[in-house]
Amino acid sequence: MHWYQMENKKIEEATHSDIENGLTSAESRERLRQNGPNEIADSGKRSPIMILLTQFKDFMVIVLLAATVLSGLLGEYLDAIAIILIVMLNGILGFIQERKAEKSLDALRELSAPMATVLRDKEWQTIPAKELVVGDMIKISSGDRVSADIRLIETHGLLIEESALTGESISVQKGQAPLEEEELSLGDQVNMGFMGTMVTQGNGTGIVVNTGMKTEMGKIASLIQNAETLQTPLQIRLEQLGKILIMLAVVLTVLVVGIGVLHGHGLTEMVLSGVSLAVAAIPEGLPAIVTIALALGVQKMIKRNAIVRKLPSVETLGCATVICTDKTGTLTQNKMTVTHLWAEGQTWELAQKPNDPPFLKEGHPAKLENESSLRQLLSYAVLCNDSELVEGEDNAVTEKGDPTEIALLISGQKAGFSKQGLLSNYKIIKSFPFDSTRKMMSVIIANKKGEKFVLTKGAPDVLLDRCDHILWNKQKQLIKKRHEEHVKEAILSLGNQALRTIAVAFKPLRSDNTNTEAEQLERGLTFVGVQGMIDPPRPEVKASIANCQRAGVKTVMITGDHVVTASAIARQLNLLPQDGQVMDGATLSKMTEEELIDQVDDIYVYARVAPEHKLKIVKALQKKGHIVAMTGDGVNDAPAIKAANIGIAMGNTGTDVAKEASSLILSDDNFATIEAAIEEGRNIYENIRKFIRYLLASNVGEILVMFFAMILSLPLPLLPIQILWVNLVTDGLPAMALGVDAAEDNVMRQGPRKPNEGVFARGMGWKIISRGFLIGIVTLIGFWTILHGTNDLTKAQNVAFMTLVMSQLIQVFDCRSERSIFDRNPFGNRYLVLAVLSSIVLMLGVMYIPFFEPIFHTVPLSLHDWLLIVGLSAIPTLAFSGAGLFGQKEKEKSPYTRQA
Repeated sequence: MHWYQMENKKIEEATHSDIENGLTSAESRERLRQNGPNEIADSGKRSPIMILLTQFKDFMVIVLLAATVLSGLLGEYLDAIAIILIVMLNGILGFIQERKAEKSLDALRELSAPMATVLRDKEWQTIPAKELVVGDMIKISSGDRVSADIRLIETHGLLIEESALTGESISVQKGQAPLEEEELSLGDQVNMGFMGTMVTQGNGTGIVVNTGMKTEMGKIASLIQNAETLQTPLQIRLEQLGKILIMLAVVLTVLVVGIGVLHGHGLTEMVLSGVSLAVAAIPEGLPAIVTIALALGVQKMIKRNAIVRKLPSVETLGCATVICTDKTGTLTQNKMTVTHLWAEGQTWELAQKPNDPPFLKEGHPAKLENESSLRQLLSYAVLCNDSELVEGEDNAVTEKGDPTEIALLISGQKAGFSKQGLLSNYKIIKSFPFDSTRKMMSVIIANKKGEKFVLTKGAPDVLLDRCDHILWNKQKQLIKKRHEEHVKEAILSLGNQALRTIAVAFKPLRSDNTNTEAEQLERGLTFVGVQGMIDPPRPEVKASIANCQRAGVKTVMITGDHVVTASAIARQLNLLPQDGQVMDGATLSKMTEEELIDQVDDIYVYARVAPEHKLKIVKALQKKGHIVAMTGDGVNDAPAIKAANIGIAMGNTGTDVAKEASSLILSDDNFATIEAAIEEGRNIYENIRKFIRYLLASNVGEILVMFFAMILSLPLPLLPIQILWVNLVTDGLPAMALGVDAAEDNVMRQGPRKPNEGVFARGMGWKIISRGFLIGIVTLIGFWTILHGTNDLTKAQNVAFMTLVMSQLIQVFDCRSERSIFDRNPFGNRYLVLAVLSSIVLMLGVMYIPFFEPIFHTVPLSLHDWLLIVGLSAIPTLAFSGAGLFGQKEKEKSPYTRQA
């Protein structure tokens, strides 16, 4: 049996405890020794040194270190220092990110109550909560955090706020009676209290049934500890790219050196040239440029209310195919709001926008002075209320109390009924708090004439049974069957809209009435009406979900709330299509992993789920090939947030546990911000592709010009120092400027790219080879033309030197578009224009400043030489982009593949 099904005697037997007297000190010490302290366990952290060292095991880091050695051998000490700094920067960033991720468990531990009131040795005493053991009797009251998982034995108006654990925004009314159901979700176990949840009202006692890692909070900690941290698509692709580049660099360098030696070049000369080529072939600046592009993307996202905690996650958003989102606080406002009122067979809608008329009847503004029953419904709910709206000095309103009661106060306030104002005319004589057995609350009030009344609010079906009159046609009438049918029809109608309903009734008391028992006072009432409330959707979310759908990103709701409520909100937001499935936690528990994987693409709403269910859903989607973004704000969301490809936490309402487990935090708690982040993520990835394409095409050109020269038995077209200078002036600033390029116009009108897409997908491999090939060819043509015409090797090498640089600097503008250089304004990226101009100035400097001439073996060139250089340099870009302009564009796949 589950704890919530057991009678008190059974619980005593199962825990070997005594409800009346509690445990003895000796018993508690022995149990503490056997089972350990009541705290979230440390899974054995790695030392900071070990975390730092693991950052340098990456293959690309090893490649960079190899490039450092090569640069040192060439005497390029500045290059070597720069590479080491890049390696250290990446290592430190990785270290910081990993350390932040480990803090999620520390945040979870902070939810544990520090002290607990416990019955030991037949007397109540306060002890550290970590010393609690199974079988202890503990006492909880308003403001306390529950210290362990407990089975409630006695309750008095006890309300516990469990949203961090279950995702529900409403405090749960707790009772002590056993429950008969076999499988209940945490939110439905109303006779249980769970570690880390907060008592908002009332008091109670309970017996500890689980401590430490065996509590529901402990199970979440275990899920967080065991959740795998996945590599992002970008990290996987860069690792693949690094391996390809190092192999190509080694093979081509060996070929160039070998062929050069066979054709009579000196071994030392060829080794130096080969090492220079190797340094040029490996884009050692790539990790730094990727980091800078991501960091700049982070700054853009901050302006759009998205705070990035892990840099690679910026790019991951761009290929997200599914957003798994919590309902409460993410899609909804996390604030109960009255939306409909019913009395005398009439329904009013309560306006949700500040400037709209507050009450509408049949679509038209209602005149309150003509609606006596509506005024009574609103004012009685304000008086029969334990909560408060406190206005501060700066006009800020502080809400104190249960969210349901706060909603009733706000609806009354919209009609001009403030609690303070009503209490100037009425006095509350006695209050009977809400009780889970009675399912109602009552107050006795007196007006200035001394007339007394009972005001009652509670569950409509229960309250209706206690009424013998009803307000109808502006007068008090005996309840007849037709009245009951009208009330039940109204309750059903509001319930079908997922509204939580609260009914209001009253009864005049004779002045000589001395009865003070709730059971008698709450009979013979007059039914007034019903208020229907819901945690409403955020107004901007519907459009954001539609935009995500157009971008091929599916939105899935995962909530601890009831199926009816979740489905209603999903339909309001157009999240749930006609043929979309809704699944509850009980059904999900019975499904095997394989069964869920088969159905997961058809399910749009998961309701009444537990934390382990969220993790199960995320893993099923991932195994189906999806890149999953998981949003949430509660402790119960943390394991799934950590396991998702990208975890997103709420900045305002989110718990520290959820934030620490996340990759991205929404500072405005707004689902619409996710849409903006996806757009930014897609653009960042496209920009990374742009500069990878630019860098590799340039590097291919540098290698091929040397390779072809060796095959044709020509002299060296470039000296080692010139190769390194080309690498320096063309790879840095222009590539960085591509990283901040604006998005192309179709980025959010296509589906997500395939998660398994390789670095060279969508024709990029062909673009790199073809452009690189032509860059190598035109550079060699320039070299051969001058060498053949003048027999001046130095001048020929200078023409090759300049042709190689200029062809790369023209090609960088072609890289801005997947289609053609003519598809976008070449001056649209002013940073790129400035970067190219800077590179040109650096090249002219080494050629025309006398100090640099002996270092780089340069000589001034004539106007005729420059015309040849510019003409040849334009060929690689115009040959392909020009063809595209005249309708012979290369066949290129769409940047994204829309999901079915």
